[in-house]
Amino acid sequence: MSGSMSGKSVLVTGGGSGIGEGIAALLAERGAQVTILGRNAERLGEVADKLNAAAGGSPVLAHAADITDEDQVANAVAVATARTGRLDGIVACAGGSETIGPITQMDTEAWKRTVDLNLNGTMFTIKHGARELVRGGGGAIVAISSIAASNTHRWFGAYGVTKSGVDHLVALAADELGASNVRVNGIRPGLTRTELVGMITQDPALSEDYRVSTPLQRVGEVEDIAGLALFLLGEESTWITGQVINVDGGQMLRRGPDFSSMLEPLFGADGLRGVVAAPDGHDSDEVAAS
Repeated sequence: MSGSMSGKSVLVTGGGSGIGEGIAALLAERGAQVTILGRNAERLGEVADKLNAAAGGSPVLAHAADITDEDQVANAVAVATARTGRLDGIVACAGGSETIGPITQMDTEAWKRTVDLNLNGTMFTIKHGARELVRGGGGAIVAISSIAASNTHRWFGAYGVTKSGVDHLVALAADELGASNVRVNGIRPGLTRTELVGMITQDPALSEDYRVSTPLQRVGEVEDIAGLALFLLGEESTWITGQVINVDGGQMLRRGPDFSSMLEPLFGADGLRGVVAAPDGHDSDEVAAS
């Protein structure tokens, strides 16, 4: 397997950090013309400069855009396509969460923003990107999901729910677009070492909980995810579509993490099981029993 992406044009959303940056770096190393997309123009520019210096050329183009804005997504797809006259691949990596804590205390507006980012943003990316793949005679899309979609992560709010939606979107798009030789697959990373998970990897209790619930007892690295993305985008996987693959050290075989050590001090033991004070100051359990 050569893993060559020479001459291919690929759009990577969320390419300014973490997993997205790692995927962009590997694609550029393998010869792709990569357009990285994100909200922070300054950060994107710095990442593009770093990756181009490593590649000894200019395969990486930074383009600032918000994936929750459909017009901006459509424009970003046009920019990526213009680099070679066609679009060959898409990595829908942009995502995140603004919610954490018991569902009975969920911030509704934060929930909506997370749905907008993870689910609507991925849909806009696939909607407009797939048009160019179809026009070009085919291509591949990889959506980055999460182990939180396959294993419940208590108190994670909208994150796992929206990533489950991404998984179904992958299946739907694969079924619809196969007739146009467009393949659509997903990756569910487990705990992967990035800036965003520093609070987990540096917490002794949480780190140990992840270790005992993971058969391959280590934290994932960005390269673990990037390698599979490269494979799913390339010529070695042309008979694979509609799949969502866990890259999580086997954690999907056991259970999601236990965040009670971090969240109980914030919400209390009763709060974590859904107790919310009623307007008169009594706990909801007391009201229900009266």
